[in-house]
Amino acid sequence: KTYDGAPWSGGNGVTYSGFVGGEDQSVLGGTLAYGGDAQGAVNAGHYHITPDGLTGGNYAINYVPGQLTVDPATLTVTGTTASDKVYDGTTAATLSGGTLTGIIGDDAVTLAEAGTFASTDVGTGIAVTAGDSLGGGDAANYTLTQPTGLSADITPAPLTVTGKDATKTYDGAPWSGGNGVTY
Repeated sequence: KTYDGAPWSGGNGVTYSGFVGGEDQSVLGGTLAYGGDAQGAVNAGHYHITPDGLTGGNYAINYVPGQLTVDPATLTVTGTTASDKVYDGTTAATLSGGTLTGIIGDDAVTLAEAGTFASTDVGTGIAVTAGDSLGGGDAANYTLTQPTGLSADITPAPLTVTGKDATKTYDGAPWSGGNGVTY
């Protein structure tokens, strides 16, 4: 089953094989019960199902354990935007505004937004790939569908070139600049 916040309580968790002459499970006595750690399982994960409780009359019942898999539910992120930045030589992008959609009940799930520019260079409309992650006490019960179609600009970084005061003793040669500049 897919995580839904409700505990598993047995039901359709067995199949039968070996009946003779068209008989089915209606010829069995007792009440089918489920043991193992699957009974009452809520969170995403794998659990053991151990059927028991039937009587066979004409049949020697062999119980074969099964497994319950609770798959994580899917959350989507809506409303995400990527922020423009000043050139810093990295692909790090800032994402904001994302909201999780699909949280079940009052589960404790948080969103940490992160992104990566497709290029480190200055440009407009540069593609940004989301790398969001989930946190909180119930995060393991969910998978995340990343937002797509994001882009932002990288603008030029300011660079200041400052001339320094220079001193030269007269030697008849013109001054040609040189080491009088800082960046």
